[in-house]
Amino acid sequence: MADRIKDEHLYEELRDEGNSKQKSARIANAAARDGRDEVGERGGESGSYEDWTVEELKDRAKEIGLTGYSDQKKDELIKSLRNS
Repeated sequence: MADRIKDEHLYEELRDEGNSKQKSARIANAAARDGRDEVGERGGESGSYEDWTVEELKDRAKEIGLTGYSDQKKDELIKSLRNS
């Protein structure tokens, strides 16, 4: 990852929970910048990937620059997105 993680402990907690690298870094860096309470207050609830359609998952994979997703099944897409 090109950007430096500013709150490594929070980043690792988020990764352990199954969040993607990008999401974990974004939250950890925002928490370091603005404080964890502030980030928690403005954070929303995202739907689970399991609730998404395969087409929506593929669109998300394309959006974040993943490769090799076009032939993946739904569970493989979810795993790829969570590990990106």
